[in-house]
Amino acid sequence: MTASNTKNIKVLIVDDSLFIRSLVSDFLKKDPQIKSVDTVSSGQDALLKIPLTRPDCIVLDLVMPGLDGLTTLKHIMRDFPTPVVILSAYSKEETDIALECLEVGAISFVHKPSGEMSLDIEEVKERLTQEIKAAAEIDLKKFKALITTRNSTSFHNLLAGNKIIVIGSSTGGPQTLEVILQSLPSDFSIPVLVCQHMPNRFFSERFLHFLNKHCSLKVMVASDGDIISDSTIYLAPGGSHLSITRHASFGGKARDKMQIILNEAMPDTITPSIDKAMQSVAAAYQENSIGIILSGIGNDGLEGMRSIKKAGGKTIVQDETALIFGMPKAVIDAGLADKVLPAEEIGRAMLEMEFGEPVSK
Repeated sequence: MTASNTKNIKVLIVDDSLFIRSLVSDFLKKDPQIKSVDTVSSGQDALLKIPLTRPDCIVLDLVMPGLDGLTTLKHIMRDFPTPVVILSAYSKEETDIALECLEVGAISFVHKPSGEMSLDIEEVKERLTQEIKAAAEIDLKKFKALITTRNSTSFHNLLAGNKIIVIGSSTGGPQTLEVILQSLPSDFSIPVLVCQHMPNRFFSERFLHFLNKHCSLKVMVASDGDIISDSTIYLAPGGSHLSITRHASFGGKARDKMQIILNEAMPDTITPSIDKAMQSVAAAYQENSIGIILSGIGNDGLEGMRSIKKAGGKTIVQDETALIFGMPKAVIDAGLADKVLPAEEIGRAMLEMEFGEPVSK
């Protein structure tokens, strides 16, 4: 589902810059699916405005005087749960805060490309509008349920076979990834490739710290030439496409002799490509590959899951608990999903599909 049928969206813009408020408000008002756009200049004003206007989506800056973006978001999620899209010019510090915002409950982020006061903000018009429309479709009951599952009990590990798992996610995916990856114990030996849509490697490296706070397994941003190892989660970097191949100096099919290859993506390309990663996994691991598709707009991952199924591998798709059901629905509609599950059951399913029997809590 791509949010194309979303209508009458009410948006609240929270930014201390009059220039940004005016610019974003002007281009949003021109969209026929946007019913109204209100603006406020501070977090304090936002908390007064929200119960009066009941917006469908809030666009929130991070750095503001008084109540900053993160603190404002915490109040919003506690008192007026509403989909929030972070719009900010990410320095290293702000990127850390933006990822913490994802943990608190923000559903996505959009980068102001050249600083707060830049006219280049026009370049993000299409992306921001798309994220707002997607946010407006989120079922708040699903969202609150997702937040409450983050401290779910980890599963007992069983020694893995010669397998690999590749997970694809986009908008709404980071929170779900946290739920799944934190359920894997430190001795879980199957390597995991994570393709979460990110704008660049810098952002992926900050996202790494977000995941490391919650995962028992080693998490690392993949680099070109990495040899895939057990008990490791590899985060595909934004700005590149990831694939795997047999290491040139080795023969055979052993998992620990597979190598990661990164190719720089063309500008304006969604990265990392889930399809490309899954297709290479299917080619390298054949029936030993497990593909998982989580929340996201569009259908990236559809052809990748098709390749995994054709190779004899297994596929898992998040059910309608996904914040954005577009990517999972594409796989389901194509008849390519072996299992369709809520986020909190996907970790267990990974083990059960590996060993062919139920796994005890």
